[in-house]
Amino acid sequence: MKTILFLSPDADPCSKYLFEDDELISVEDNFITVGDPEGYHFKILDGNSSNTVIVENVTPPEDWYGCKYNYVNGVWELCPDWVDLRLEVEAA
Repeated sequence: MKTILFLSPDADPCSKYLFEDDELISVEDNFITVGDPEGYHFKILDGNSSNTVIVENVTPPEDWYGCKYNYVNGVWELCPDWVDLRLEVEAA
């Protein structure tokens, strides 16, 4: 698997997206495209070459969810301020 980490000067690198190793990801100056350039699956508009990095050949935690984990020096760490919004929606 590979993950797109979002970088911040104030926080550890956050794993926001997870893809199979063979998925084509293209990081541009203003956005990221996922999939074949001629028929990409989608664009990530809040990610770009200055605020993200792609790490390949990772094994995510079984309960991985976008923004739940940071990936620091090759180790997955639970984000200290992560809240599972799915649980809040179910409770409403």
